[in-house]
Amino acid sequence: MSISSRFAVGIHILVLIEVNKGNVSSSEFIASSVNTNPVVIRRIMGMLKNAGLVTVRPGVAGAELARDLTGISLFDVYKAVDVVQERELFNVHENPNPACAVGRNIQEAIMPVFSVAQLAMEKALGSVTINDVVKDILEKEKADNANRLTT
Repeated sequence: MSISSRFAVGIHILVLIEVNKGNVSSSEFIASSVNTNPVVIRRIMGMLKNAGLVTVRPGVAGAELARDLTGISLFDVYKAVDVVQERELFNVHENPNPACAVGRNIQEAIMPVFSVAQLAMEKALGSVTINDVVKDILEKEKADNANRLTT
């Protein structure tokens, strides 16, 4: 099982709002970029709004970032869209057989490793901002445009 796609969609929404700054970023517009239903976008936008990452006005199409790009980390988005409950990225199967040496000890043996892995992932996500993603996308677009001109 992979991490919910809400995480990637949340990042996509925030980056698109920034890149489209000055224009209306409606749920329909964002949905066309994500290639999904506007209802999905509105649901995720609600999560981002509750986390203080975007502002939306009832009855008015469009959304804006609520914070500076450099102040929104990928970890902020990860938490905002409820990808997983805190400390539950890795789950251990319940009720292993206590009559078996492995079953009796497996949870205690692997949970510390799982905790370290989750903390490492969270730290890595915390070190990348939406601004970093926007800059990367704009650089890639600039390089793509330059390649089109030379071919």
